[in-house]
Amino acid sequence: MPPGIPDGMSAAVLKVNGEEYPVVFPSHHTLLEVLREECQLTGTKHGCELGECGACAVLVDGKPVLSCLQITTDVIGKSIRTVEGLQKGNDLHPLQETFADLGAAQCGYCTPGILMVAEALLENEPEPDNEQIAEALSGNICRCTGYHRIIEAVKWAAAKQRGDDWRPAEALFMGSEIPD
Repeated sequence: MPPGIPDGMSAAVLKVNGEEYPVVFPSHHTLLEVLREECQLTGTKHGCELGECGACAVLVDGKPVLSCLQITTDVIGKSIRTVEGLQKGNDLHPLQETFADLGAAQCGYCTPGILMVAEALLENEPEPDNEQIAEALSGNICRCTGYHRIIEAVKWAAAKQRGDDWRPAEALFMGSEIPD
């Protein structure tokens, strides 16, 4: 322990989104608390804080982790990626583009966690089907949307990353014709 750090506190340098964050925090704090309070990375959301909603999902060494359940001292020395790490400069990640273009997010509270879990899926499965996407996102609860647009947005982002020109049906962008 570095000098001057009181008992019950931890000091570390966390690697988040490729940057180093020197932090001092109560040793019992979760990764969610440290990301938001010490690193000022507030894209990761407080949801249920019980590991049931998925709003706090981040990637640790490329794997989805519920940051509300992860004690920070256990991830020291690991690579952490939050929703802030998806965008590169002014360029949105394909997932961010497709979610925005399709209206796959409404209030947006659950979206950061969904984006991170979807990113982990696409890293391992470049051409996921609906069932694989639904399974990957099964721990993420969205109270505003049906999941149809979310699944289509993930499939579209996967297609963009592969260089395919597939896109969802036009009806998802503008709605269906009104029947007579």
